[in-house]
Amino acid sequence: MTGTCVEDLLRELAPQVLGAVARHFGDFDSAEDAVQEAMLAATRQWPGSGVPDSPRGWLIRVASRRMTDHLRSEQARRQREMTVATATPPDARLAPAPDEVTPQEDDSLTVLFMCCHPVLTPASAIALTLRAVGGLTTAEIASAFLVPEPTMAQRISRAKQRIKTSGARFTMPGEQDRADRLASVLHVLYLIFNEGYTASSGDALHRTDLTAEAIRLARMVHTMLPGEGEVAGLLALMLLTDARRAARTDENGFLVPLPDQRRELWNQALITEGTTLLTRTLGSGPVGPYQIQAAIAAVHDEAASADETDWPQILALYETLEQFTPGPMITLNRAVAVAMVHGPRAGLALLGTLDGDERMTNSHRLTATRGHLLELAGDIDGARECYQRAARMTASRPEQHYLALRAARLG
Repeated sequence: MTGTCVEDLLRELAPQVLGAVARHFGDFDSAEDAVQEAMLAATRQWPGSGVPDSPRGWLIRVASRRMTDHLRSEQARRQREMTVATATPPDARLAPAPDEVTPQEDDSLTVLFMCCHPVLTPASAIALTLRAVGGLTTAEIASAFLVPEPTMAQRISRAKQRIKTSGARFTMPGEQDRADRLASVLHVLYLIFNEGYTASSGDALHRTDLTAEAIRLARMVHTMLPGEGEVAGLLALMLLTDARRAARTDENGFLVPLPDQRRELWNQALITEGTTLLTRTLGSGPVGPYQIQAAIAAVHDEAASADETDWPQILALYETLEQFTPGPMITLNRAVAVAMVHGPRAGLALLGTLDGDERMTNSHRLTATRGHLLELAGDIDGARECYQRAARMTASRPEQHYLALRAARLG
């Protein structure tokens, strides 16, 4: 089996193995470290020696041995400190873990909910989710977010410590607070996908490893919670958005805006899957913001050309979305829709309401959007200045190049 195939298998097994080990030993923090060690051992051994007959059982056994060694080491240390009577773990915790996990014992969703605990910041939840559920190493996560590996290791360590300090048990949240925790899960997956689809910094526009992982995890949540409309909405949104990925850059890797994209390059299979999922979901229960965003993406995807885009429908959807989740980015996107329906000056007027919003102070998107609407309104000098300023504000090199090119084309 190739290294890539091994990595795919390990990502699929990661939450199942962690769930089994954490449940057996009752220590999520140490279990996560032990599973990471087991997965690293697999990446070194399996490509050469072959995948064992029961890869999940192999990982559980290796991780369990790491846990047992850790517990014995801790026990010896505590004995040396003369606190054996109060600190020695029960004998049962040193017993071998089961060799295999049955489908009924698959704790993947429990692990995901644990990583998205409300005590964590979104940044910490993203890092812990990618490591514990996605099977990415700390080095891979650090590379994705362009931070030093020690910094990411500290972030993950602090996240696990906060969960431990909160007293959270390794169980699925009860009905009373599951809705709140599910909202955190979906938000984290949404952020992971967005960072992968338009990387906030670096040389690449896309991080396909992050978008693929977000979609994989969203599929997993949807499989386990098929009746949750917002889960289906988020998955549909990801599919309908990712369908355009191949057309977002040209042969030189330069960014291509939506109106100029070659729509024959869009992935029709993903569009069909996303629209089918959305159609089945809408009307079957309460509508939420992810379903509305998926509907907006579907309107774009269903248009045969940019000129045939149903902008009045998109504007109506953004107005509805703003009632659910008011915020500057929603207003910014609504301003574009207003400009397409009522003219660029109307869009610019709405965009002006964001000038005093501190959340947009360092965002190049507000400046870039203003440049686009000024260009549509015929204010070439103003548009050029906005494009140039926005290019200086973003850390994404593809976006820098695109915005600088837009400014240069205006003379």
